[in-house]
Amino acid sequence: MTDVATRGAPARPGLLGRAAPALLGYAAVRALGLAVLALWSAARGKSGHTLLTARWDALWYARIAEGGYGYEVRLPTGDVHSDLAFFPLLPWLERLGAAVSPLSYADVGFLVSLCGSFAAAWGIFAVTEHLYGRRAGVCAVVLWAALPVGIVQSMAYSESLFTALAAWSLYAVLTGRWVSAGALAALAGLTRPVGLAVAAAVWAAAYAANGRTGSGGGPDGVPGPERAPGDGARRALALLLAPLGAAGYVLWVGHRTGAGPLGYLDVQAGWRNGFDGGLAFARFVGGRFTSFPSALAGAALVAGVGLVVWLYALCLRRRQPPPLLVYAGIVTALALCASGYFGSKPRLLLPAFPLLLPPAVALAGLRTSRSAPVLGGLALVAAGYGAFWLNGSGPP
Repeated sequence: MTDVATRGAPARPGLLGRAAPALLGYAAVRALGLAVLALWSAARGKSGHTLLTARWDALWYARIAEGGYGYEVRLPTGDVHSDLAFFPLLPWLERLGAAVSPLSYADVGFLVSLCGSFAAAWGIFAVTEHLYGRRAGVCAVVLWAALPVGIVQSMAYSESLFTALAAWSLYAVLTGRWVSAGALAALAGLTRPVGLAVAAAVWAAAYAANGRTGSGGGPDGVPGPERAPGDGARRALALLLAPLGAAGYVLWVGHRTGAGPLGYLDVQAGWRNGFDGGLAFARFVGGRFTSFPSALAGAALVAGVGLVVWLYALCLRRRQPPPLLVYAGIVTALALCASGYFGSKPRLLLPAFPLLLPPAVALAGLRTSRSAPVLGGLALVAAGYGAFWLNGSGPP
């Protein structure tokens, strides 16, 4: 009877098939953003393609891809902007793509970002569906696409590539694929300095797994990874692999500069970027309230930080699995508490997708006739803001 029932049951679609609505929604939101950017840029006599591929950090990545490391700019203030601040995975991929295709380094960077953004969307869906169901997964992906700074997902930057590696590493630890989780964390560590957050998430997951017995579920009924023979050895290998990318690059920079293991911090200091617990950012926000209308910008910054903190508090209250809490907490802390590049902080928060899971679950509980207008409205706002942002003077 069981065999007959099993044969008669419809086959469950694979993960990609289940993610199809989310990926279609993601494509629609990003296409809208790119279309608005193209129109806005044309109206201002600018090239949307150039804004996406050949400005700000994209130029640094393309230069590394073309000539390797060693370029720096010495400013009149005495600061030294070195390309050693940029982690190597994206330039490596740009060099590889340019070697096997007629595309320029910048265009390969755009293609990597485009593919990475869809891989990230798929990974975000996989994590969210595993924890809260398919409908919540679709909402989480569309929310991520419709963030005000979502246009960065389509730039020749490393955020999309990093988020893809982080999301799939987190999905791997949630489903007990320890070696894959460690390998993906190592690659994430070669992509951005915050890659250590992914390694920390793998370590947190291993610690939590050691505290479980049997194949018990996670918090609030969230399914935990199945335990299998040899699981301990695979966890140990994941713990070894996870930090190798970030640690390897940081140690290489220290060796190259002759400054020892902490030489990368000196490189970041040349960009006036460091970790001060948020004091410099607090002074920056406070300075907005000295005049009008800059006080409006200050109020918006305070509201934005408050929203981020509130979302993380919701993640804690709803007992997200430890690896997600550790990952999102570190990404958020590093973004908000860095001492430089205040205008880039929204972009630095882009990989912190677990913050979107509480609102995604809430939207999933609504009827489509109510959730669709909310998501559509956010997509329109994101498209307009992204075009305005990239056509401004400062880097995103």
